Amino acid sequence: MTAQLIRALADERASVRLQAAMAAGTDPDSALLDALLDALIDRCRVEPDFYVRDMLTWAITRLPAAGTVPVLINELDSPIAQARSQSLHSLSKIGDHAAWPYITRDLLTDAEVEVARAAWRAAVIVVPVDERTGLAAILATQFGRGDTDVHRSLSRAFVELGSAAAPVVQAARRSSDPIVRGHAAATEQLMNDPESAFGFDVDAAKRVAALGAAADDM
Repeated sequence: MTAQLIRALADERASVRLQAAMAAGTDPDSALLDALLDALIDRCRVEPDFYVRDMLTWAITRLPAAGTVPVLINELDSPIAQARSQSLHSLSKIGDHAAWPYITRDLLTDAEVEVARAAWRAAVIVVPVDERTGLAAILATQFGRGDTDVHRSLSRAFVELGSAAAPVVQAARRSSDPIVRGHAAATEQLMNDPESAFGFDVDAAKRVAALGAAADDM
């Protein structure tokens, strides 16, 4: 059965790959876990369909963490951005604190935004309590990065860090960059009221910056 699943994971039809990933997580063959895990990891690197990727992650989390976590950690050094982001996503779902030392500054600030976002989500889940402030300091370097979805993801990471991140966010509110200030202010609001709407308008912040620059030139 595992051999059939492995073949189905590479089928050209997304629906077949989705069913194969679901079957892999529903009833994995305990005698062939290594082969199944390798096939799931291989597919994560190249799978173009969001829903199949999500099912692949679910299947991986259904396998014993003692086997999956080391393999996922190895993927964090992959030159393939999707391999890094998918492994981080899986690690965030597993929540094994053994992953923490491997979620590096390089991953948290990765040039590929989806890798960075996945690193933020994983890091705030597995970070030790006494290292939360240090993590917040790294995350603060990402204020203002990307589009609204990225801004919201970063702010949510700060919400997860809680009070340990508050001094870092307050410092960012005093930044000379109006985009950083605006993002930090919206983050602080979300930390104070996690149920509130995310209120950072990057276009407005850019207009403020432009007006300030124009005034300086006068």
